[in-house]
Amino acid sequence: MTGLPPDEVLTESGVAPSRTGRVLLIACGALAHEILALKHGNGWDHLDLQCLPANLHLWPDRIPDAVEAAVTAHRADYDSVFVVYADCGTGGLLQARCAALGVQMVEGPHCYAFFEGNAAFTARAETEFTAFYLTDFLVRQFDAFVWRPMGLDRHPELRDMYFGNYTKLVHQAQTDDPVLDAKARDCAARLGLAHERRFTGYGDLEPALARAALGHPA
Repeated sequence: MTGLPPDEVLTESGVAPSRTGRVLLIACGALAHEILALKHGNGWDHLDLQCLPANLHLWPDRIPDAVEAAVTAHRADYDSVFVVYADCGTGGLLQARCAALGVQMVEGPHCYAFFEGNAAFTARAETEFTAFYLTDFLVRQFDAFVWRPMGLDRHPELRDMYFGNYTKLVHQAQTDDPVLDAKARDCAARLGLAHERRFTGYGDLEPALARAALGHPA
């Protein structure tokens, strides 16, 4: 899943949103499955979701403009807008753009950090710098977002160049899914890395969305 078209907002009823009491989540398409699970599980029916294409991560310099375009297009229809991206390789540019737009965003450097919990991820950083991380989404989309973009389908000899300094693949599991677990083990084998499954659940994403749902996203 790469997200909804930039001009399409997902509501419970399928009709155009009304402004009163509604919150728009502008999110990376890689988070759509998790956001919808939290939205439905918590009864946050007043949260609407617009996903930007997940493959923007291949060009992180494009993320701030894409987020701004979505905010500009839809903010008049909502009481508040919350951006469900971390920094995601923008070097602080997304945070600066959100501040200029007057909207809040998820805290953290990337989704690996906020799924594990930013504090816990930071605490591990000094001892886990040879780990390659995959979320559930990236396990599902391994070929589309890792294998093919890195040219490994055409030049498998590049594997050791890219991953020679890594020691393990950490699957940050948001859910208990034996099929995904098996696929993650296969991803690790294809990269020549040891496999570790680490159940994170939704980490800091759930409290961030809870604050947005209450109208206090900061």
